[in-house]
Amino acid sequence: MKSDPAKTPGAPKPPPRQQQQQQQQSGEGEQYGEGNYKATRDYNRALKDHVEHHDIEKEARDAAPRSEEEANEMEDAERAGRERARGQSAKDEDDPNVN
Repeated sequence: MKSDPAKTPGAPKPPPRQQQQQQQQSGEGEQYGEGNYKATRDYNRALKDHVEHHDIEKEARDAAPRSEEEANEMEDAERAGRERARGQSAKDEDDPNVN
């Protein structure tokens, strides 16, 4: 494995153009993969702030279904969402020929 002289402590820095090319090649300074670390930090900070400054129990009570019909609708929607996440539709579940 080759060592990067630009990252070696005490090594002289490459000229700005060469340094820019190295950053572009390595992806340094950019988001990559599936992670967006800044968004994760922002979300966690906002979540912590919300939990510390809001009545979570009241929000949960307010979100609860107000009737049996609404509870059934919520369960149906949750079931449909799980099926979609698994890649199957509601009609596939009713068809015994579909695996």
